[in-house]
Amino acid sequence: MEGRLQHFLCGMILCISTLQVQCKYHREDPHHGLMKERKTHLHFYLHDILSGKKPSAVMVAQANTTIGFKSATPFGSVYAIDDPLTQGPEPTSKVIGNAQGLYVSSSQDTLSIVMYVDFGFTTGKYNGSSISVFSRNPVMETDREIAVVGGRGKFRMARGYAKLKASYFNATNGDAIIEYKMTVFHY
Repeated sequence: MEGRLQHFLCGMILCISTLQVQCKYHREDPHHGLMKERKTHLHFYLHDILSGKKPSAVMVAQANTTIGFKSATPFGSVYAIDDPLTQGPEPTSKVIGNAQGLYVSSSQDTLSIVMYVDFGFTTGKYNGSSISVFSRNPVMETDREIAVVGGRGKFRMARGYAKLKASYFNATNGDAIIEYKMTVFHY
């Protein structure tokens, strides 16, 4: 009889603790509905430099079928980037952050990349905040658009888009200065 009671009590304790765990895995955010969505417009320039002694984008992998291919960004190549973001298109313009991430040359026919990049801001109102992009970028199109998929800091839960336009492009070595006009919705 005493053994049955112990088994019963152990079973009850186990059931009660399981219920408690199941009830506490989720809670309502007390700020939900109180935070107002904001719309922010940003304008800056990205300097993507593949040439020289200190490039800001470097090839980290290449498909063996494209070895010897003469393009600055052969199909299947993966690049790691740490590109400066500036207020103006000049290389001497004030640096406001950097874009870090990867891009993959994704087209066999034209210059097109798929990019995963975090745009981190290091000065001003958005210091310490960043915007994340994951999108296809058809580089040879004059005006193009990429998707904003997230952010952190002041850009928490960001979504939106960026309009891109080449301010400078060297087809021989792949160096480029790209104008970004971003529209971001965030909390």
